Amino acid sequence: MGLLDNFEARLDQLVNGTFAKAFRDVVEPVELASRIQKEMDTRAAIVSRGRIVVPNIFTVDLSSEDISRLDVYADQMRSELAEVVRQYATQQRYTFLGAVDVRFHEDPGLKTGVFRIRSQAHADSLPGQSPSKQRAAPQEATGHPRLLIGTASYPLTKSHTRLGRGQGADIQIDDPGVSRAHAEIVLGMPVIVRDLGSTNGTFVEGRKVAEAPLHSGAQIQVGSTTMTYQDV
Repeated sequence: MGLLDNFEARLDQLVNGTFAKAFRDVVEPVELASRIQKEMDTRAAIVSRGRIVVPNIFTVDLSSEDISRLDVYADQMRSELAEVVRQYATQQRYTFLGAVDVRFHEDPGLKTGVFRIRSQAHADSLPGQSPSKQRAAPQEATGHPRLLIGTASYPLTKSHTRLGRGQGADIQIDDPGVSRAHAEIVLGMPVIVRDLGSTNGTFVEGRKVAEAPLHSGAQIQVGSTTMTYQDV
């Protein structure tokens, strides 16, 4: 069996496997996998003779309803899609800068059955650690405000840092009282925390807020998790 046959066989497994169970034909798995394949082709960059680099991080934006259906199958589906990506890269002789990772992100603005693919080429900075783990793990970074959660310190390096229990969160919080997309920290003058329509709400200094400015030392609570915002 050739590489193309292997790739088509993998898509067939997705159609009849976890995708079918999760989406029940609302989101077509072959279309999703093909869109990822097209994203690789479109973003392919020749960096040297015989070396073509393609994205290795893929984010699939899905509606709130589709994300909810996906929840129990998320890890298995990410693994299956990542295998499709690796297999297609082998077929096309593409190169990755780092480990392949497929993520699912909730976008309340999308309708059920509609999805969007985003990608990036991301070099591994820690041997043996996947980009998703690096993204969610505390890092050493200077010159940035940060969130302190227990003994962990998370630098806020993005204009919008999403907090939540779901795969799409920039900082994942393993707390049953936290929504998949719970809140976000927005850098600006001032820095603010904004609730994202969470089930249990976001609290600053014990007060429930939809949006509130943050000062250094401010206590933010989501679910049963309390974190501290710290200025640079």
